[in-house]
Amino acid sequence: MLRPCKPRSRSRKRNEPVKRFATLFERIDRTTSTNEKVDAMAAYFGTTDDAEAAWALFFLVGLKLKRVLPPGKLGEWALAWSGVPDWLFRECYAAVGDFAELVCLLMPESDGASVTARTLSQWVTDRLERLRSLPPDEQQAEVRMWVESTGGFERFVLLKMLTGSLRVGVSRTLVERALAKATGLEPAVVAHRLSGDWCPTAAGYRAIVGAAETASDRSKPYPFFLASPLDAAPETLGPITDWQLEWKWDGIRAQIIQREGVTSLWSRGDERLTERFPEIIEGAARLATGTVIDGEILAWRNGAPLPFTSLQRRIGRTNLTKGVLAKFPVAFCAYDLTEFRGEDVRTATLASRRETLERIVAGAGSARIVLSEIVRPASWNEARELRDTSRSRGVEGLMLKRLNSPYGVGRPRGDWWKWKIDPLTVDCVLTLAEPGHGRRANLLTDYTFAVWDHGQLVPFAKAYSGLTNEEIAELDRWIRQHTTGRYGSARAVEPARVYELGFEGIQRSERHRSGLAVRFPRILRIRSDKSAAEADTLDSLRRLIPPDPSAEPGLFDGMM
Repeated sequence: MLRPCKPRSRSRKRNEPVKRFATLFERIDRTTSTNEKVDAMAAYFGTTDDAEAAWALFFLVGLKLKRVLPPGKLGEWALAWSGVPDWLFRECYAAVGDFAELVCLLMPESDGASVTARTLSQWVTDRLERLRSLPPDEQQAEVRMWVESTGGFERFVLLKMLTGSLRVGVSRTLVERALAKATGLEPAVVAHRLSGDWCPTAAGYRAIVGAAETASDRSKPYPFFLASPLDAAPETLGPITDWQLEWKWDGIRAQIIQREGVTSLWSRGDERLTERFPEIIEGAARLATGTVIDGEILAWRNGAPLPFTSLQRRIGRTNLTKGVLAKFPVAFCAYDLTEFRGEDVRTATLASRRETLERIVAGAGSARIVLSEIVRPASWNEARELRDTSRSRGVEGLMLKRLNSPYGVGRPRGDWWKWKIDPLTVDCVLTLAEPGHGRRANLLTDYTFAVWDHGQLVPFAKAYSGLTNEEIAELDRWIRQHTTGRYGSARAVEPARVYELGFEGIQRSERHRSGLAVRFPRILRIRSDKSAAEADTLDSLRRLIPPDPSAEPGLFDGMM
């Protein structure tokens, strides 16, 4: 039951400038307090015109405009406008790391009337769209006029809109909390309405904040319930009999929606995937109307998952020929139920939802809609032994779900945990370093690592994470002192430092010089106890490639 919205007293100024949204952006940027961010957004939504609020919401939840100008073009123009020498401009960019921010710093503040004395919606739908159709010289003149007539965060926001890279420092959950606070709606209702497609218009915004359920609510997926990493011994969770254990799949999280005879497939990223996986839609069409199932899209053959790269080849395909469908088959692995016979069942216990889900999947009778297997160890020690077999099964570990838990929103801790296997590791040599981006643009933070192959160091992975700020600063100094060559902004370094890298998976790849590709590489630690000569080899990496589980019929027998 939705509560009526709180009355909102709004100063509906028809010429409210973009500066008001820029002020909100600045308030968010200058605080680390989540409560202050929520309060700032709630105040904005509570006093802003619907059309303005719609576009502000668009940017706040992380949606982006199609890029009007490439950042490099803006940098080229800024070099001409600023009058600074080319070498100094390059050094400034290396220190700042962002063309929009660099333009804001180099160009003088405006002392005249702002050109943004229009609404945010008018700016986006009128001025930016008009700019797209102008020839380059007129574009440059127009943008320069905007730059010279604005300043501060207002100028920065406009330039980031132009380059399609405006990001506001808030999570989607905080935006949902703020909108709920401004309107009186339940946060779960706001989260549901922000899922799927919605238009940043006054009418679209009113549909999100309205008190009554709308037709658009019926076309949307539910907000996804996310698991937290298990960073303690599973025994701390209590008896294993209180938990449902499943394999942790490596696919695309998605929801199948069957309502009023229309079948849809939505990803966790609010992307409609209906047209990309026709075999899943064909199988889901057999579901009863008013059914919404949560699960994972997997590359699938012989009753077992294929490597994620097989799924990636399907994602990028627009021409789904019979050959493509046969070479990269997929299935939807169902593991939860959020709607049954048109009723929201998220408040029911997991145990009851699972019981109903099993009947639904069995009734559909489709080889493309499979049921996630429940693993039934007698103890946590036995669960550990099963978890250790994950890689041979083509999965990432175990999911632990409390049997009496409802289906939540976001990532509340306590009811769903992901107990992933430990990463694969390799000791490798740092060979190349490049500057980072944004606030790390003046530091060398993007690293290339290599292993030995017949006496030669062969690059096999790049890693950007895993070091503390202090370790990054120390390594940056070392790299500058031990540079052996330059390739543009990249520096070759003396092959002397060994690092332990962790990664989730490895497989053969024709696109890489090493012939291998790894997933999610990150730095685990520096191996100061090892010399470069003691680093691992390509042969040792090849031995980590798991067997293809789809080539072993019977490995997952009983899942269908």
